[in-house]
Amino acid sequence: MYDKILLPTDGSKNSKRAIKHAMQIAKFEKAELIILNVVDSVYLTGLPEEDLITQTELIMEEESVKILEKVKKTIKTCPIVKYDESVKLTTKTVTEGNAAEVILKVSEEENVDLVVIASSGKHMLDRFLLGSVTEKVVRHSKVPVMVIPSKDNK
Repeated sequence: MYDKILLPTDGSKNSKRAIKHAMQIAKFEKAELIILNVVDSVYLTGLPEEDLITQTELIMEEESVKILEKVKKTIKTCPIVKYDESVKLTTKTVTEGNAAEVILKVSEEENVDLVVIASSGKHMLDRFLLGSVTEKVVRHSKVPVMVIPSKDNK
């Protein structure tokens, strides 16, 4: 049923819950799991110096690589869902654009069958001011989206 599953992650605690669900589905379906981290560089445009923008982008890209490696390690060492070599792990970092738009674009480009995403990795003020990435993905996705709520929503 699912050949490719997209797991957008921001490295937050809540996104770890989504990792377990995505891995369990990928393992059961023997699907490819595409792990995506979006570095939203839109907020850097207000910085005064071009060098500062470039340096900040490099730091954000390095952090993104660390997040993706941490997610892969979490997947491979998860005691609840034993990692299986039948699951192909692919990591992707995108450094340009709005997070929700990038997730939707990657979903289409990669021809994924399912998106597994945490409800929010940001605090309430960010969600109010910027809008929820998850909410935008759910509204505009052409494939099923599984939303993993935060523990606070129980």
